[in-house]
Amino acid sequence: MTSFVTGLVLGAGSSSRLGEPKQLLDYRGRPLLQAVVETALSSRLDQVIVAIGGAAPAVREAIDFGSAVVVENVAYTTGCSSSIVAALDRVDERADGLVLLLGDQPGVTIETIGAVIDQLDNQPLIVCRYDDGRGHPFGFARSVFADLAGLQGDKAVWKLLESGRYPVDEVARPGPVPLDVDTWDDYRRLLATEATEGTAR
Repeated sequence: MTSFVTGLVLGAGSSSRLGEPKQLLDYRGRPLLQAVVETALSSRLDQVIVAIGGAAPAVREAIDFGSAVVVENVAYTTGCSSSIVAALDRVDERADGLVLLLGDQPGVTIETIGAVIDQLDNQPLIVCRYDDGRGHPFGFARSVFADLAGLQGDKAVWKLLESGRYPVDEVARPGPVPLDVDTWDDYRRLLATEATEGTAR
């Protein structure tokens, strides 16, 4: 079993397409980023790091980070890879692996995080395979950390996964890829999905 795994929540987005901090949008009565942080802290992750950047003062005031380590990424406008680079030196030296979570994707479950953790013993790169395609969270063994430190721009993690430099293992997860929020339409779809699932329950 992998002995120590760190989770990194990417919550530094500038929310340029929304016009206000998506981290603070209401989701189940609390800020969107809060929901993801709570899921990460409730999972089997041994350490949780949260990268913030856009609207950092308001995010710090609104979010209860609990035991998570908060890293402020001053280069957040250059892409999400900068948040990974900013957080790597705060990863516990005991960490054998890293699970990457999106701060605007609250539909990722504790069980999915656990499934990624379990597979980190088998391959250096882990990606979730949902019914309609690949998606987060991703898992990285320590052997990949040097490559993570050299990432630049947006979608760089996807490019690393597709580069062929490392074997990639897929973890099968039920349902569609969990929704993330970049636009108001995305947010409305997220709330509509929640309402539909709530009715079904």
